[in-house]
Amino acid sequence: MTSHAPTKPWSTILFDLDGTITDSAPGILNRLARTLQALGHPVPPPTELVKFVGPPILDGFRAVADIDAEGAQEALVVYRGLAASDGPEGDSVVYPGILGILREIHAAGIPLAITTSKSEVQAVRILQHLGIADLFATITGSSEDETRSAKADVVAEALVRLRAQNVDLSNTVLVGDRHHDIEGAAEHGIPTIMVEWGYGSPAEAAGAIQVVHSMEQLRAQLL
Repeated sequence: MTSHAPTKPWSTILFDLDGTITDSAPGILNRLARTLQALGHPVPPPTELVKFVGPPILDGFRAVADIDAEGAQEALVVYRGLAASDGPEGDSVVYPGILGILREIHAAGIPLAITTSKSEVQAVRILQHLGIADLFATITGSSEDETRSAKADVVAEALVRLRAQNVDLSNTVLVGDRHHDIEGAAEHGIPTIMVEWGYGSPAEAAGAIQVVHSMEQLRAQLL
């Protein structure tokens, strides 16, 4: 996919959502706790629950909450129902400065896309609530049945949509906060810039071409 050296000027920039643009952990953890309680499962402590943020939600129910595949599907239905009824507000707290960077990138004519393991329906609602949905050539997330949820699959779908719009993908980069972002992008030959303010640990940065600690550093890497 990326045949040029992994450096700007980027032809297209993909962004993760949770932990990269929005600090959505409080809303997600609240819904997770309510979901587990509703189904009679013990609620792990916050240090464990936060592991849900980033990877596909079904993986979290299986690995973090130790629920079998059938139970995880049931939990997904409850969780998605809570997300629909709660609305986008709880997941729409943005990191200071990120919206300005997104608007600058858009104004510079560089195509933007969202690639998130969050439900695509919910991602669209959040970005519409923030008033920035129109900045992105595509908002791609997980399908409602989670058959598309792994980051590599989400990126693949985003690339299909971008190609259909004749977007230049010759020097694409992804901005994210977890190792899932780095690994998923790498499956398509796309480098990743990791933001430190998200939910990943320093150990997860292996494979990223840059780790940025501030909005100023991110802007310098992208524009």
